[in-house]
Amino acid sequence: MLLSALVFSFVAIGLSAWLTSRFMLPDSRFHILDHPNERSLHTRPTPRTGGIAIVTAVMIVGSVAAICITPEWQRLMYLAVAILLVAVTSFLDDRWRLAFGYRMFVHLMAAAVLVFGSFSLRAVTLVGHSVALVPGIGVLASVLYIAWMVNLYNFMDGMDGFAGGMAVVGFGVFAVFGVWHGQWLFATLNLIVSASAAGFLLFNFPPARIFMGDTGSSTLGLLAAAFSLWGARDGIFPFWIALLVFSPFIVDATVTLLRRIVRGERFWQAHKTHYYQRLVQVGWSHGKTVRYEYVLMFFCALSAVLAAPQSATIQLWVAGAWIAVYGLLALLVVRFERGDVGAKSRRRRV
Repeated sequence: MLLSALVFSFVAIGLSAWLTSRFMLPDSRFHILDHPNERSLHTRPTPRTGGIAIVTAVMIVGSVAAICITPEWQRLMYLAVAILLVAVTSFLDDRWRLAFGYRMFVHLMAAAVLVFGSFSLRAVTLVGHSVALVPGIGVLASVLYIAWMVNLYNFMDGMDGFAGGMAVVGFGVFAVFGVWHGQWLFATLNLIVSASAAGFLLFNFPPARIFMGDTGSSTLGLLAAAFSLWGARDGIFPFWIALLVFSPFIVDATVTLLRRIVRGERFWQAHKTHYYQRLVQVGWSHGKTVRYEYVLMFFCALSAVLAAPQSATIQLWVAGAWIAVYGLLALLVVRFERGDVGAKSRRRRV
């Protein structure tokens, strides 16, 4: 089964890379340019349809893999419908800019489809302790979680190589958990998503020649939520482990959202106040920033794999340690903005 999963992943990365390279060409029907504005970190018009390549590879290779692996592949139709709802709406938004309310309605509808297909929380396992949820609360929490993941992944797609790298690492770790527990359908589908993102990342790593656009980022957010719920439901990993794996995105997006709400800002509008954007604005290059983010992703993934089989006490220590780490990282960004760190470095050189 592992060999089959690897074969499907190689097909996915090849298809995604080929389609991405095609969409970069000016004569392609899917050559849609993203023109920089005051909220952008890029400075030149760049194609923004790489996400179509990711979604196409995931849908085609994933469908074939599901049919080959399990006779119960029909239950994944709910996932396919949700993907199409988000992907098509996001493509229309990339092309013509849809109203926020319309996009949110579709995201909630896609979330409802997933919950109807049993992608929902019945119990939450946090740091070794499982808490059963009242059915209505579980459904509501699942819908809100899915909708938030769709949007936060979109919010975090603002720097070369960032969203693609998170997908490669995050879904790759989910695949490891699937192999670990003998859940081959889960492992293979996650490996396909990771590989599809990798095929796109070949052209998106700084300096990016193409972006994934809302089509890619929103769909990857949906998949991250769906596989988080699937893994937690089937006991592949505790729910908090999924949050830890994607915490480089979840923490930045959630803290930034709460900060903007407290300040009374229009939180649904594009902006440049995420922590990774703030680092770029103080002078870090895209390449430097994303490399440090990759290090953060790697250690989140490693600690998730190591913590999952441990006792509740150890898991609690790991969770607490990461809360402290993110707090320190947030303070460090503030110090960079104030010039404290740079000033000390200059004094040492003198």
